[in-house]
Amino acid sequence: MKQSVFITVIIVVSLVVSAFIFYGVFGNANNFKTPEKNAPANIMGAIYLGGPVVITLMALSIMVITFTIERQLSLSKAKGKGPIEPFLKKVQTALIDGNIDEAIAECDKQKGSIANILRQGLDRYQMLAADNKLDADGKLTEVQAAIEEAMMLEVPLLERNLVVLSTIASVSVLIGLFGTVVGMIRAFQALAAAGTPNAAELSAGISEALINTAGGLFGAIVGTISYNYFVTKVGNITYMIDEATYNMLQILTLKGSRKSA
Repeated sequence: MKQSVFITVIIVVSLVVSAFIFYGVFGNANNFKTPEKNAPANIMGAIYLGGPVVITLMALSIMVITFTIERQLSLSKAKGKGPIEPFLKKVQTALIDGNIDEAIAECDKQKGSIANILRQGLDRYQMLAADNKLDADGKLTEVQAAIEEAMMLEVPLLERNLVVLSTIASVSVLIGLFGTVVGMIRAFQALAAAGTPNAAELSAGISEALINTAGGLFGAIVGTISYNYFVTKVGNITYMIDEATYNMLQILTLKGSRKSA
């Protein structure tokens, strides 16, 4: 529910900000050579000639930048405090020494997604340590179940908004293409209007087409790069989660077999 509200707020704010910039900044009379606003004096006036479709393209650009920043901050938080490799080595050393409390304390210090998942498994193992009704295999099964439950909570948080980035990248191209077609229609209408084409209307139509093409490509490029970057980053984190939980279970299995012997 919170996620859908967040996305809705981003969409509304992006559209409002884009409309304000389009009409208030780009549409300022100082950006044009004529009162009719058909001859731009600078790049802002040229963007204004892109037409209302530019508002949507600007909103998509703002959204893709916003979600890129949000994903970067979220994944940085998911990595936790400090490098992951030294943290995992400390946890493994504590487990090999049989010091579960120290391993849990290291997880509390790190506070990343991997630490949260390992802590869930260690908490369950510590809780079942004094239970004589379960054998070593039963305890490890419970620990693995706790780890899987924790992963079901953490992994979706890592992947959140990646679909939004992918969607924006695809939609930007289509909307940019739509604006391009609209601009070309205006250009050809100017050609067909009279025997001698109106140069101002013709240039306005071509400008609209090119501005929308550029806007669509910008959103698509940023969205695609961001999506692929974060997919790779999430893949690396999930791989490290799998490796860390596997090593932890192996150490706990070894400890359990030694106790049984």
